[in-house]
Amino acid sequence: QLQPSGGGLVQVGGSLRLSCAASGVTFSNYAMGWFRQAPGNEREFVSHISWDRTTYYAHSVKGRFTISRDNAKNMVYLQMNSLKPEDTAVYYCAAKRGLTSTRAASYDYWGQGTLVTVSS
Repeated sequence: QLQPSGGGLVQVGGSLRLSCAASGVTFSNYAMGWFRQAPGNEREFVSHISWDRTTYYAHSVKGRFTISRDNAKNMVYLQMNSLKPEDTAVYYCAAKRGLTSTRAASYDYWGQGTLVTVSS
């Protein structure tokens, strides 16, 4: 029900835009989040956006990443700028009913993940 895309290989300082297409749910009723997991690490919160487009970011990405959503298209996006090697991870989009959360366990649906590799 959540299909991410847009990952790939990028050099340090470059940009990527991740997309996540939602289907089978009333998208506008859901808060959307992006998480990431680097090899050997736990899944960590990146950003979330509420149904009314209130946003929140992890400290590590604030000022570099921008989350947005298009409720008419059932899409959520993550624009990633000024990428660093430590941003290398598999990125997941997730959806939850109701209020936003930074806790992965509170999300109801998950996409399969898309790999972002930042090379130096």
